[in-house]
Amino acid sequence: MSTTAEKAATGEPATGKTNGAPPSAARRKRGSLGVQNLAGWLFSTPFLVLFTVFMAFPIVATLAMSFTDFGLRNVTRPWEANFIGFDNYSQLFGDEKFLKSLFNTGYFVVIGVPLTICLGLGVAVLLNNGIDRARTFFRVGFYAPVVTSIVAVAVVWRFVLDPSDGLIAGLCSELGLTAPDFLGSETLAMPSLIAMAVWRNLGTVMVLFIAGLQAIPTEVREAARLDGAGGWQEFRRITVPLLRPTLLYATVITTIGYLNVFEEPFVMTQGGPSDSTLTVSLNMYREGFNFFHMGYASAMAYVLFVVIMAITVLQLRLLKDNTK
Repeated sequence: MSTTAEKAATGEPATGKTNGAPPSAARRKRGSLGVQNLAGWLFSTPFLVLFTVFMAFPIVATLAMSFTDFGLRNVTRPWEANFIGFDNYSQLFGDEKFLKSLFNTGYFVVIGVPLTICLGLGVAVLLNNGIDRARTFFRVGFYAPVVTSIVAVAVVWRFVLDPSDGLIAGLCSELGLTAPDFLGSETLAMPSLIAMAVWRNLGTVMVLFIAGLQAIPTEVREAARLDGAGGWQEFRRITVPLLRPTLLYATVITTIGYLNVFEEPFVMTQGGPSDSTLTVSLNMYREGFNFFHMGYASAMAYVLFVVIMAITVLQLRLLKDNTK
């Protein structure tokens, strides 16, 4: 007699199952989840390997290098680098060139970010509401610099700013004026780079704001107009408050990009004249790949990282309540 039959005959509850019975629903569910998890890890493995090799490991290695005197001699023998603690970091804040590059980067951000955000918002509003014909043409035109090579952008802007044969020089000559040397002047070089950066990044901000504007319900605008709100009142009291999440995102990514500014001064001025356009990223590149002070350049990179994190957290805290 089977075990189940014996229990039934003696009045005991039949809690067991025969060997041929199918697995329970819970067991099947656990097995299905296990297969899904395994498949997920298998599909993620290429990314995880690439991320570990080309991102995670360099980040950790750079942090370790920032506490050493790692130089060219240590490229083939990294274990021979000397641990010097926080000497690189303490040396940074006594380095006039680094402090100058930090000031220049701050100047670039303080002027460039508000200009980019305000102009991007203005262009987005015009393309979303004010321009009916050739709207796609204007959108493509404003976005084209974003996907254009920095070398091509540099060629165009050098032609525009050239003090002898440039576009502005020609206009000044027609008016009987002398064109300034924009890229050769310590006063005008950084504003010229800011103008180029704003022109180049305007399209990204414009696209973000157009998406945000199109997400605003038309019923809200119509209700405001029925209440007698004018165009400026509607923009200030309806459009801007509802665009705050987009405004926050655009401000954060633009600020991070401008704090890392490298291409514009590298291509246009090489940090000159007299280091007036030297930024932290360009200074870091010089220290690491021109002078091979790689430990020192790594410390500079982590100082910039801390500055970016602090400013980003500050922006998120200031605008957090307005984005709920």
